[in-house]
Amino acid sequence: MAAPSAPLLRSHPHRGALCPSSPRHRSAAAAVSLLGFPPRKAAGSSRRLPYTAVRSSSTASPSVPVEEAAAAEAPTNDAEEQERVVLPTNETSDRLLRIRHTCAHVMAMAVQKLFPNSKVTIGPWIDNGFYYDFDMEPLTDKDLKKIKKEMDRIIRQNLPLVREEVSREEAQKRIEALNEPYKLEILESIKEEPITIYHIGEEWWDLCAGPHVESTGKIDRKAVELESVAGAYWRGDEKNQMLQRIYGTAWENEDQLKAYIYFKEEAKRRDHRRLGQDLDLFSIQEDAGGGLVFWHPKGAIIRHILEDSWKQIHIQRGYDLLYTPHVAKANLWKISGHIDFYKENMYNQMDVEDEMYQLRPMNCPYHILVYKRKLHSYRDFPIRVAELGTVYRYELSGSLHGLFRVRGFTQDDAHIFCLEDQIQDEIRGVLDLTEQILGQFGFRYYEINLSTRPEKSVGNDDIWEKATIALKNALNDKGWEYKVDEGGGAFYGPKIDLKIEDALGRKWQCSTVQVDFNLPERFDITYVDSNSEKKRPIMIHRAVLGSLERFFGVLIEHYAGDFPLWLAPIQARILPVTDNELQYCNEVASELKSRGFRVEVCHGERLPKLIRNAETQKVPLMAVVGPKEVQARTLTIRSRHNGEIGTMPVDEFITRLQLAVTNKSSL
Repeated sequence: MAAPSAPLLRSHPHRGALCPSSPRHRSAAAAVSLLGFPPRKAAGSSRRLPYTAVRSSSTASPSVPVEEAAAAEAPTNDAEEQERVVLPTNETSDRLLRIRHTCAHVMAMAVQKLFPNSKVTIGPWIDNGFYYDFDMEPLTDKDLKKIKKEMDRIIRQNLPLVREEVSREEAQKRIEALNEPYKLEILESIKEEPITIYHIGEEWWDLCAGPHVESTGKIDRKAVELESVAGAYWRGDEKNQMLQRIYGTAWENEDQLKAYIYFKEEAKRRDHRRLGQDLDLFSIQEDAGGGLVFWHPKGAIIRHILEDSWKQIHIQRGYDLLYTPHVAKANLWKISGHIDFYKENMYNQMDVEDEMYQLRPMNCPYHILVYKRKLHSYRDFPIRVAELGTVYRYELSGSLHGLFRVRGFTQDDAHIFCLEDQIQDEIRGVLDLTEQILGQFGFRYYEINLSTRPEKSVGNDDIWEKATIALKNALNDKGWEYKVDEGGGAFYGPKIDLKIEDALGRKWQCSTVQVDFNLPERFDITYVDSNSEKKRPIMIHRAVLGSLERFFGVLIEHYAGDFPLWLAPIQARILPVTDNELQYCNEVASELKSRGFRVEVCHGERLPKLIRNAETQKVPLMAVVGPKEVQARTLTIRSRHNGEIGTMPVDEFITRLQLAVTNKSSL
């Protein structure tokens, strides 16, 4: 049971009496109780974040009841309990999309009223609001406040938005009269007739196809906020004029705006780049080069746990593990087609004894070479091979972003070689494996897309149809809802893509399973069928986590750095009240480490600071040791999430800790 909350240490009336030598505090349990540290909600608790994005297209894992799925997906939330506000999206609310589009026009009108020499360009709606690009002098935060005030005035006027159709000649005439050169360029790019214009009252108009709200009064001005200004090149070309881009956010009502602001603040608090530094998990060392990840000891132990679990599950499900080289002869990538179609993402080749070698951007060709090492019979199938293979891909320095966009990363790659009539069962097996792996981390809601044959593709109609039906049947058999992206498949085969939903409701592209008719042809891989004839096997690519680096970044933000007990880099800190208890603490730590637990002893500070440091570093458990604990050979356990647990023998603590780790639960 959690200890009752009490004032924080800085205002506790007994702070002056916390000297370890005081007779009142000979018991570590008494010392912990008097410290008054409030309990925290457990990671994976049933309390969801008060504001999350709508799950309009997510699928709850059918093997887990919806109530349990909701409980499992929400990690630590230190915010006060609030009424949950579900944020709509442009896809789920046509009204919201219209509001945002109209806000872009209202903002442009306000800017041109305040800055008559400004020139307008484009102003679309975007995921969380809208923006508009202007050719004008640089803007300041003070200018944004003026613009917002003018927008509010326009909204209060309740001006009608009127659609007008004009000829191309009439549109050109009007634009030239206003001296808007960018609009002339936009007009030239519009191929449809007639040209449509939207007016705001009788004061301002813009080239636009719509849609919009009926009048400015339909916008809740308290649900609109201007967020920032950034530079943007016209048409995205650095050779063109630098413009001023004003970003804004708009919602249907003020509650949604407040929810969005909370969401942004929470996302900032969870930023994996900041937490990675604060918790000493990883770094990007510029002396070594951008986009190259250094895993620090705490991050490395989490990676070890991820890899170990991944390997065990794959072995249990009939995969053979591989380790393959990081480089290969350039000709291998010529055969695979990567040099022809992927060269801009590959590093320059290196000359090794007059032969050209290439850092690998993919693992697929290596797995094919392993397959080709011997002749296969139809009786051998399915053949499943898997590798945590590090690959290297060139990214522009400006596109690098923490762990989410790097130049060297490890993919959890696997390839399945099978017969045509085995495709459905193999795909279903991949879906089951995906659910098992992702479920460990509390991910229960997915967005799933099935992408079908594009216009340009390889392979005959019959095999495309069989593979696509197999993917659909596997999804239907699994009971997962999905969207069909007609024509969105790879040129070499249909695919399933899965996005996971994190604690903030954000969706992350993670897992993929793809049927490939291309590489088996390019590498001429075969097997001997029941008639002793050589046939071409089906090849399936699949990844569950995607890349370890990116997935680790997602995990950091999902948990806000507050990893559950089974995954935490340090599971417990042993804290002596004084150095007199240090020897016993070291003995306990040695025993726990010998059982496979990750523990450390911290001392040299007053107990309140030791506990506060453990809280700051998000250590799940603290074992406080005073003279009574040494005498009785016990520990006083405090949970970061559940407060004081109590005093218990070391063996009991080990048993309870082992059970919690095995069940992936809290103590």
